[in-house]
Amino acid sequence: MSRQISLTVSVAILAAPAVFTAPADAQTPSASAVADVVVTAERRDRSLGRTPLSVTVAAQPLLAGAGVTDIKDLAILATGLLVASTSNQTFTTARIRGVGTVGDNPGLESSVGVVVDGVFRARNGVALGDLGEVERIEVLRGPQSTLFGQNTTAGLINVVTALPRFSPSATAEATLGNHGAYGGSLSLTGPLIEDRLAGRLYLSARRRDGFYEVRTGAGPRTRTDDQTEAYETARAQLLWTPADRVQVRLVADYAHRDEYCCIGVQLRTGPTAGILALLSPDGGVDTTPDPEARIGYANRATHTRIEDGGLAIHNRIDTRFGRAETTTSARRWDARLSQDWDFTSADIAVRPDDGSWSNRFDTLSHEARLTGARGPIDYTVGLYLARETLHRRDAFQYGTAYEDYLGRVLTRSAANPVGLAGHVSTLTGLPVGRSFVAGQGQKDTYDQTADTAALFGQTTWQATDRLGLTLGLRYSSVGKDLEARYVNTDGGAACAAALARGITSATLCLPWANPAFNGRVAKESQTDAGWSGVGRIEYRLANDVLTYASWSRGRKSAGYNLDRAQTGLVPDASTAFAPETVNAAEAGLRATGQDGRVSVAVSAFHQRYEDFQLNTFLGTTFLVRSIPEVTAKGAELEWTARPVEGLSLQGGVVYAQTEYGDQPVAGLPLLAGSRLSFAPLWSSTLSGVYGRSIGGNLTARATLATKYSSAYNTGSDLAPEKVQQAYWLTNGSLAISDAAADWSVELWGRNLSDETYSQVAFGAPFQTGTLGAFLGAPRTVGVTVRLTR
Repeated sequence: MSRQISLTVSVAILAAPAVFTAPADAQTPSASAVADVVVTAERRDRSLGRTPLSVTVAAQPLLAGAGVTDIKDLAILATGLLVASTSNQTFTTARIRGVGTVGDNPGLESSVGVVVDGVFRARNGVALGDLGEVERIEVLRGPQSTLFGQNTTAGLINVVTALPRFSPSATAEATLGNHGAYGGSLSLTGPLIEDRLAGRLYLSARRRDGFYEVRTGAGPRTRTDDQTEAYETARAQLLWTPADRVQVRLVADYAHRDEYCCIGVQLRTGPTAGILALLSPDGGVDTTPDPEARIGYANRATHTRIEDGGLAIHNRIDTRFGRAETTTSARRWDARLSQDWDFTSADIAVRPDDGSWSNRFDTLSHEARLTGARGPIDYTVGLYLARETLHRRDAFQYGTAYEDYLGRVLTRSAANPVGLAGHVSTLTGLPVGRSFVAGQGQKDTYDQTADTAALFGQTTWQATDRLGLTLGLRYSSVGKDLEARYVNTDGGAACAAALARGITSATLCLPWANPAFNGRVAKESQTDAGWSGVGRIEYRLANDVLTYASWSRGRKSAGYNLDRAQTGLVPDASTAFAPETVNAAEAGLRATGQDGRVSVAVSAFHQRYEDFQLNTFLGTTFLVRSIPEVTAKGAELEWTARPVEGLSLQGGVVYAQTEYGDQPVAGLPLLAGSRLSFAPLWSSTLSGVYGRSIGGNLTARATLATKYSSAYNTGSDLAPEKVQQAYWLTNGSLAISDAAADWSVELWGRNLSDETYSQVAFGAPFQTGTLGAFLGAPRTVGVTVRLTR
């Protein structure tokens, strides 16, 4: 058989929705030592047993068997990680130890960062998608203050994808599942020039019907399901080794999504339901909420269209001074969104499906590192440069029923629409139908440029065979420039008319209706610079027992709230917010035993945040508050075991008490001294993979992964009714293959117990007393067939 393989593909099978494509040599777990697991948590290859950090590693085949397709699915394997989405999949937030950044406002950088093959992704939602063939994912807990691209204050998700190989192989897979799911993927790898140039190509596509039934009222929406899935992904790599000490890797990827998401279900219905029933033929909302029925109300589109692509080149040269590495990357992520803003089938308000509500990130980055050792000292020094350009368009339009609904609510009369006196609104004095004209409203643009420059270095001195001392420092400077342009397409006519009549109702002059914004241009600039770093003592009690104690300081840069903000009826002069900083202490122990087949890691931590950046929804707009103090303290236990040939187990438990300080927060009275939202006190995971021969040249593999979260609040205002009670999630799969793994058939299931749980609960806009929720995915099951040669 020729050692060369063509990377030209004429037909791609549709992609498997359930799994990352696993490398062909990673299909069956072995009983090899846990200590053999290599991680790059400190930007150098190091065995997990000798890594003095709190880190979870998920590798193949566990990733595939547990159904991990993106960072959101990863939470079932990573202790202390919680990932949730709100009104759109692009608004996704990862939290570690109860700390994260609400993702609805793109002006906020993420407290938990995501790095894919050394390239930092702009926001958690930007990193949501099929990453192709993944070798392993590392979840680093606590501030990552020195070595990884942008600073992060709560943790980091480090994704390492599979390299091209010089031995040829091809894998094709196809999947069918419930909810109309179907898809597949095609992967090719092999040499293009023997021992010098190898390639890898991954193509996939996925389709699935929605999880929700939608009541559409009088339209214009016609689609009656929601939270669909439809995407295509391509990822191509070249690996060039022109000399023994030189390696060049070129990676190009592109993804396209065209989906409908996300409506909410109702948890509770308030007294405005009677008014909504007059404005929609199907009642507007559910008067007897039943979240498990997954019925939502929306007369407008919830359309999401995303294009995401990038190019990265990685250079590695081994020199007499150490390993020199550079990574240069260019990426673009463009999301065009739409939303039925009122979450009813009445036509009250909409973010239109015409591209006027969108976010686009263009990112250029370059990182250079030198990693080496001299006697008892090892070191890493480097430079990081990045430019991030964010273009945000924000639109809010009145629906045909906005004026009618608002008038009935303000006059507290379902029978007296818009406070009519003849054909004139008593609220604004304008003719009926002229106060809030359908299709008019807010149409703003925000252009923000962030330039980052950082110098960093970290060194470890091995003072004795047992004692090591580590010091890391990073100086970062982030300059941000913002230009915001505000437009009221109707000039804010209704509010202006009411003010002229001496009526100062805040409801008539909400930010999108306030004429004070019309034609306003705001320009702001700031530079945020500061030190971060880490200090650590490592002591090896025995050859297989490592203890450590560390202190670190992390920071997340200052920024701007990219939304309208007003005090009274006056636009805020500045939307800037302060940098977020954290001082963290951690002590831990890692031990391996039974010839490396068992590993245990325990740690205790205390993290104190200052000016914690909280993004909260006020019922109309988002506002960033700098919370003076947040603390996260607790303990963690993780273990892995490979007790017998073919069986691999891992699990963990985290206790994290993550709380606001006692200082009151204006407008958010429940925060002082309370536990943060999305911060369960207890979180635990347990997963395992077992593979063995079953005779007849056949092999079976079973995978099970389960996670427990104790109760936590899902609302940034901590309203008691937004609490999600404790719940379990379980994923699993059963696969049969031939002994050479040339083919396999896999039965899989996600959320096997069909648990109904809220990702986020929210107060429905303009609906007093109505509570909605964005739910997690229901049970999904299916079968995947895989062929490899």
